[in-house]
Amino acid sequence: MKIIGLNQEIIWKNKSENFKLIENQLQNQEADLFLLPEMFSTGFCMDAAEVSDKNEESLEFLKKISKEKNTAFSGSASIKVDDQFFNRMYFVKPNSEVTFYDKRHLFSFSGEDKIYTPGKERIIVEYLGIRFLLQVCYDLRFPVFARNNDDYDAILYVANWPKKRVGAWEHLLKARAIENLSYVFGLNRIGTDGNDLFYQESSHCFFADGKEIAEKKGNLVSAELNLDELKDFRNHFQFLNDRDVFEIK
Repeated sequence: MKIIGLNQEIIWKNKSENFKLIENQLQNQEADLFLLPEMFSTGFCMDAAEVSDKNEESLEFLKKISKEKNTAFSGSASIKVDDQFFNRMYFVKPNSEVTFYDKRHLFSFSGEDKIYTPGKERIIVEYLGIRFLLQVCYDLRFPVFARNNDDYDAILYVANWPKKRVGAWEHLLKARAIENLSYVFGLNRIGTDGNDLFYQESSHCFFADGKEIAEKKGNLVSAELNLDELKDFRNHFQFLNDRDVFEIK
């Protein structure tokens, strides 16, 4: 499976321009799955009442482009449901089937926990034979929630992780791959947001042994996921058999 992530320079609070940017950047690209950053349509914004989707604008865009390119798309957006706001990660298949994950660990350092509602469920979606665990940005700091119970093959992290803390991002992505015997694709944004935070290019894909397998060209980062190779590695190193058993409440 080929995954392409867009190192997107998100235009602050401007959905229509971000939609155009994504279409232009991916116009001549082909992949089985395209990955977009956290809050790809607005940037990581705490003005939820202003920017959140009230009519599933970001989801409708993902459905449209997924159908046009006949491939899957995933990324997160700020959405409003009744009187609550969620940082919701969508996984949209070309037949318009939608799976979503609401970010569980909200970034209290920025006040996200005061505005958004945390998700309650751990979500895994299967596509073309590969099982993906969906995760958003700050979730990366909480390994218990991402622990592999032999129920997924790859973790997708979408993020707005600024340069000043990017070392943690890169080390933790590799750690999640090694400890879970899993592929880990971490997609970060680039550029400067409306809070003057700078984001450097720092997207990665690691194999289960911690080896970087991503290739980068322009604003695109791509990786090939080989399920047979992963199964062979897991059969040889059966570390998941020794994992701790626990329940998350």
